[in-house]
Amino acid sequence: MSLVISSSLSLSKIRPFCTVHHGENEDRDILRERMTRDEYQTVSMEEGNEDLCLTQGLLSKDNQDNALQNISSSHLEKHIPFNNGASFSQTFLNLINVVSGVGVLSMPYAVAQGGWLSLVIFLLVGLLCYYTGILIQRCMRAHPSIHSYPDIGRYAFGPTGQNIIAAFMYIELYLVAISFLILEGDNLDKLFPGSKVEFYSVTLEGKKLFILLAAFIILPTTWLRDLAVLAYVSAIGLVASVVLTGSLVWACIADAGIQQTKGDMLNLQGLPTALGLYFVCFTGHAVFPTIYSSMRNKNQFSKVLFISTILCTLNYGLTAVLGYLIYGNEVQSQVTLNLPSDKIYTKIAIYTTLINPLAKYALLIAPITSAIEERISVIVKSSTSLVIRTLILLSTVVLASSIPFFGYLMSFIGSFLSVMATVLFPCVCYLKIYGSFRAVSAELVAILFILIIGVLVAVMGTYTSLQQIIGSL
Repeated sequence: MSLVISSSLSLSKIRPFCTVHHGENEDRDILRERMTRDEYQTVSMEEGNEDLCLTQGLLSKDNQDNALQNISSSHLEKHIPFNNGASFSQTFLNLINVVSGVGVLSMPYAVAQGGWLSLVIFLLVGLLCYYTGILIQRCMRAHPSIHSYPDIGRYAFGPTGQNIIAAFMYIELYLVAISFLILEGDNLDKLFPGSKVEFYSVTLEGKKLFILLAAFIILPTTWLRDLAVLAYVSAIGLVASVVLTGSLVWACIADAGIQQTKGDMLNLQGLPTALGLYFVCFTGHAVFPTIYSSMRNKNQFSKVLFISTILCTLNYGLTAVLGYLIYGNEVQSQVTLNLPSDKIYTKIAIYTTLINPLAKYALLIAPITSAIEERISVIVKSSTSLVIRTLILLSTVVLASSIPFFGYLMSFIGSFLSVMATVLFPCVCYLKIYGSFRAVSAELVAILFILIIGVLVAVMGTYTSLQQIIGSL
């Protein structure tokens, strides 16, 4: 999974409705009649010599529609800055960057866990995730007040729905940040084996040393408020996926060849782990609403999503097949760890892969730190803010050093958190918003079937991955 999140994004802070007034008390009174005292917030701005008043509030669905009709269109045209939005190609690159991430490293390992036939399940997971992406698009169309994933939860189930979805997103972001540090430690230890640092009576070596070193490099980026530069750098995730696949092709042709062992056709015991890793590859639904809202032509979202899903599936599948053919059941949780250390393509693959987490770490924890700072009313530029961000980083360092099992952690993220965000939440919110559960239809049957699969994967995969993590401690 690969996420690009602006530092200004706070998942707990939604903007359910925005109307613009300019000097007409009648319009303001109409809106306030439709709001309770605690459900609106007025922000005044100065635009030239005129006062611009933005009123944000949560209205009922019926009153939102009425309020829209009561506001003069001339006011909207005069004060809302229209922009062209993201083009088809820009949206395509955004989606590719979101979906393409470190999950590609574990694809050969996933096939080794589930067997060759699990690739059929992998294709079904891709199809399922595409369909739930379409459900998110439909939820976004339900009302213009919806701009983010937590907005969908609030529109469907009120504040409780918003808080639940936001909480799962925070936890997923936090665990992915931990997996990034594990990734850095494992691969740097491969490039520089036997490294050790002694400081008085304390000795740091191997993966723990490089996890701490990566954290020191990342730390200044977590203090930044403007993460726009890192957002551009994090687009290297797409390049890293392609470079990794190219490195495996190079290894297959030039050096390693293909293993004589055919591998397992199906391994039921390892299938839950494989399923969790497959879901990690396609998770990105948390930012689909943001990408959808930024589009110039929102009707093209399904087409862009389809093309990006197909291309990512091909890249993931090719990496999985090549990695398993070359290394067989000896493939590690990160296929880069199998590449020969002295080869130039190994260094290219690993260095390209390592840049991605270094750039994206700060982007991942930005919503978490912003939510904490808002909750305790921390002044943005205060030293307390720096302390909070540093402590969050240190907590991930401690956990990454304690649970250095990349494959198991990614399987847990996929089985529990990614299944929730990718399968369960879109289906449940869609049924609630559109009332599709009230009448039996083919769509209802399909969604219920997807929900059953999602629950089974979440339960079995979570149990298996936690069992593996605990057993390896």
